[in-house]
Amino acid sequence: MAAGAPKVFVSHLSGVPVFDPNGDQVGRVRDLVTILRVGRKPPRLLGLVVELATRRRIFLPMTRVTGIESGQVITTGVLNVRRFEQRPTERLVLGEMLDRRVRLVETGEEVTVLDVSVRQLPARRDWEIDRVFVRKGKGGTFRRKGETLTVDWSAVDGFSLEEHGQGAENLLATFEQLRPADLANVLHHLSPKRRAEVAAALDDDRLADVLEELPEDDQIEILGKLKEERAADVLEAMDPDDAADLLAELPEDDKERLLTLMQPDDAADVRRLMAYEERTAGGLMTTEPIVLRPDATVADALARVRQQDLSPALAAQVYVCRPPDETPTGKYLGTVHFQRLLRDPPYTLVGSILDDDLQPLAPDAPLPTVAGFFAAYDMVAAPVVDEGGALLGAVTVDDLLDHMLPDDWRETEFHLEEEAADHGGG
Repeated sequence: MAAGAPKVFVSHLSGVPVFDPNGDQVGRVRDLVTILRVGRKPPRLLGLVVELATRRRIFLPMTRVTGIESGQVITTGVLNVRRFEQRPTERLVLGEMLDRRVRLVETGEEVTVLDVSVRQLPARRDWEIDRVFVRKGKGGTFRRKGETLTVDWSAVDGFSLEEHGQGAENLLATFEQLRPADLANVLHHLSPKRRAEVAAALDDDRLADVLEELPEDDQIEILGKLKEERAADVLEAMDPDDAADLLAELPEDDKERLLTLMQPDDAADVRRLMAYEERTAGGLMTTEPIVLRPDATVADALARVRQQDLSPALAAQVYVCRPPDETPTGKYLGTVHFQRLLRDPPYTLVGSILDDDLQPLAPDAPLPTVAGFFAAYDMVAAPVVDEGGALLGAVTVDDLLDHMLPDDWRETEFHLEEEAADHGGG
């Protein structure tokens, strides 16, 4: 559903078929999963509960929904078929919100919720509940008396969290605007019990982002308190290099059990990275850089660079290779930097504007060599290429710093800020 499209009321989604990109039906929508926010902020829609032909109900994240139109839902085709389990901070829209008694903020009058509408935020992947369809009076949904009206989410009271609640749900809502690194710092300083509560309440993608910013001891502690299937889901959502580093710290039996539970493609990437020594280019690299063929255009490259999930370092350049496009690729040809993409016409082929002067890193290059390469050439990311010329991945400056800083750097960064303040910021 594009921005500006008619609103979709959730009652119209109940039971609609869900299709993959090839037009094959994979199931039907049975509910929607949302997370409430502090005050009267509209709830964020996390995903759909989809019932497969086998009667199993699974969770489909909204990030994998490409369209809601004409009584059907279109997905990316990538489905996790593990059984859906509702988490403490999640609310089912059809099962828990409809027929609920709430109050109109302006008049204090009690009303019954008949329906709610959802919309996709402009230029973002996020979805939210924005409007509520209610009936005035004391009658329930199937009574025919009472005026009906549609109001903004902020115009009703009785759904959202209390501003000063103490549960994990309230704590989570309070921290929802924090960057992953900042939320990781908060978690690091919570008690183990509180840390586990908040971690359990985060969705998979958010928890994966936060885990990547935590010290190893905290990572292992949090992962160990999750159910194994949930732990595997979170590992899948992490960058492969971070997941490999975390799994390398676990006992062999635990590691193998989690890898077996992961989706085969994700597990294969992680296993490949674990084959390299940790403090080498191969151990540092991510296996998911932007890879393009030489006949791709500058317009194609810029479209890939714009992807919201990419870190600034990965978005800084694209890697041009012969097929296959997934790492390990065909022959690596060179790199095109973001600034060069901005200078050339959209129809220009990336194969004609390659930077192929720099030697790529070998996967066994040790950490000092990698650091020297970045410093000498002012790089924010660098390709890692094997002896056969295939691109294996890319090392980014943030991963390099993570392995060069002392283990306790998270404890010292705020002391450094305080010292700067004491000296007038000089």
